[in-house]
Amino acid sequence: MSQETRIPGVYGPGTYAEQTFIPVPQDAERIFRLLASQTAKFTKDEALLSKVRFTGEEYPVLPGPIKAVPVAAALHAMIGVVADEILTLRGLEDKKRRITVDTTHAAFWLGTVAVVYIGNETMATLGQQGRLKPLLTDWEQGWHSTPMKLRGTGIYPTKTPGTWYSLHGSLNIPPMIRTLGIDPDEPGIDTNDKAAAHIAKFTIQHTPAELEFHMLTHGFCGSICFTPEQWNTSSMGRGLAANPLVNIKPQPHAVPTPPISFPPFRDGDHRPLAGIRVVEMTRIIAGPQIGAILSSFGADVIRVNAPHLPDVTTLQLTLNAGKRTIGLDLRQPEDKEYLLSLVEQADVFLQGFRPGVLKKHGLALEDLLVIAAKRNKGIVYVTESCYGPDGYYAERPGWQQIADCASGAAYVTGRALDLEDGECVLPPLPISDMSTGAVGALGTMLALRERATKGGSWEVHAALVAVNSFALSEEVGLYSRETVRQGQERFGWDEMRGAHHVLDLLRTVLKGWTGKEELRRYLEEESGWFQAWEGSQFGGKRLSILRPVVKLGDVSSPEWRGPSVPYAMGKREEVKFWE
Repeated sequence: MSQETRIPGVYGPGTYAEQTFIPVPQDAERIFRLLASQTAKFTKDEALLSKVRFTGEEYPVLPGPIKAVPVAAALHAMIGVVADEILTLRGLEDKKRRITVDTTHAAFWLGTVAVVYIGNETMATLGQQGRLKPLLTDWEQGWHSTPMKLRGTGIYPTKTPGTWYSLHGSLNIPPMIRTLGIDPDEPGIDTNDKAAAHIAKFTIQHTPAELEFHMLTHGFCGSICFTPEQWNTSSMGRGLAANPLVNIKPQPHAVPTPPISFPPFRDGDHRPLAGIRVVEMTRIIAGPQIGAILSSFGADVIRVNAPHLPDVTTLQLTLNAGKRTIGLDLRQPEDKEYLLSLVEQADVFLQGFRPGVLKKHGLALEDLLVIAAKRNKGIVYVTESCYGPDGYYAERPGWQQIADCASGAAYVTGRALDLEDGECVLPPLPISDMSTGAVGALGTMLALRERATKGGSWEVHAALVAVNSFALSEEVGLYSRETVRQGQERFGWDEMRGAHHVLDLLRTVLKGWTGKEELRRYLEEESGWFQAWEGSQFGGKRLSILRPVVKLGDVSSPEWRGPSVPYAMGKREEVKFWE
C-alpha cells in the first residue's frame, strides 16, 4: 500500500490510518518487505526473502488501531531468514526450506507471559483461586500488594486539559508517590478505583512539565503522554529516528579479531544457534525475551539475576525457557569474579541496564572489547533500553509503559477508544516489550552472522520507543476506525482506561480471545501450539507454554530443549556453559 492512501490525523497529530483494510497475513508480508529493505545488514536476496510464508486469521485479534501483530510477525520472519542463513553457513543449506509464521500465533506470542498451563490448568485459573502463589518463588517484594501500589503505575490527568502523564514506580511505588505528597498507606483506599481516583487528585494539581521535572530531579520513571507528532518532532524523537530499528554496529576501533565460525553441531542438535554461549543480565520482559528467542534457536543461555532486585514472579514460567539461571550479587567480589569468568567464555553478552551502571563492574562495552582482544575472539554486546543509545533521555530509566506514553502509542489507543479530555490508555498487551525482544534477537543473530563471516566485535541496541515509533509510522499505518469498531463487535473487549495496569489489560485480551471459539481452540493445551514438560520446578507440575513463532519445516526449527525454571535456581560453581 502506498503512503498516499493514508488518511492523516484520524487518531490525532502525526497519525496515519489506512483507507482499505489489508488481511493480517498480507499486511505482515508487506511490513516484512518494508523492514527488510530498511535494515542495512539484512539480505536483499529474493531467493531468501521468498522462502517466507505468512498464515493466520485475516482480521485483527487485538483491540485498538496499532498494527502490533503484523509488525511482530514480520520481525519473526526476519529472524527466520537469518536463521536460514546461519544454517547455510553451518553446512545445512536447503533451498527448499520454508520459513512459516502464523500471524495469530504471533498475536498470542505478544501475550505469551499469560498463556501458560501448570498441571493442566491455566495460570489465570490458578491465580483466581489462590493456588498459583505457592508454586512460585516470590521476587516481587510486594510491589503491587495494595491498590495504591498497583495504581501507582498508571496514566493520570494533569493541570493542562487534554494532556496526561504516566507514573511508574519501577516495582517500588511508595517512594515515588510520597514525593508527590501521596500517602501510599492512605486509610480507606481499599479498591483499585479508589486508589486511581486518589492519585488523580494530586496529579491534576500539576502541569505535565512540572511532573516531568519532578520525576527527573528525583530520578524516577515518568513520561508525558505525547502525540506521535510531538514525540517525532522533539529533539529526542529526532535523535532516535536517526538510528535504525534493527541497530547493529561493528566496533572498528577495537583490536581486530578474526572471523569465528559457528561450532560444529553436536548431540543431534541442528538448531541454528546450537553451541552459541550467552550471558544474560536483564529483568522483566523485553531483555529476557531476547534471551528466550535465542535459547529457542539453540543458544546456551545463562541468565543472571541480582537477588536484591525485584522482578515479576509469574514471568519465571515463560521467559526462562531453555535457560539456566543463577543469582549473583555484583557487590560481592566472589560473585563478580564468577560472572566475569562466564563473560570471558561468552559469544553474546545481553544486558538491560542504563548506561554507566555496569561500567563500575567492568561490564561496559569497552571492557568487553578488551576481553575480546585478549582472547582473540569477538563478542556481541546487546543492550535493551527504553529511549535508545544516545540523546539526553538515554540515561533515563524507562519501562514498556513509559515507552508507550512517550512515543504516542498510549495517546493513539485512547483516541481510538473515544475517551474524553484526551485520556490515554496503554496498548492492550506488553507489545513494545515483546517486540523489542524480537528486534534484539534479530540484531543478535545478524551480528553473530557478521562475526562468523567478517570477524570483529559487534554492538546491538534494541529500544522500546523505537519499536513503537516504527509501528506508528506512516509507512506502517494504523487500522481505520471501522476496522477497530468491527474488532470491538467481534470480541466485546472490556473497558480500557488510563489507570489500568498492563495486568488488567492482559486479562481483558485473554477474556476476548477465550470468548471466541475460533481462537479458543488454538489456546487449548493440546492444540499443538504449546510445548510441555513434566515435573517442572513449579510444584513438580506439568508446565506448558506457547511454542516459538517461527517454523523452519525441519529439524532446525526453534524449540526449547528445557523448561522454564525459577530465577536464580542454580548455585555458583555449578552453572557453567555446556562443553
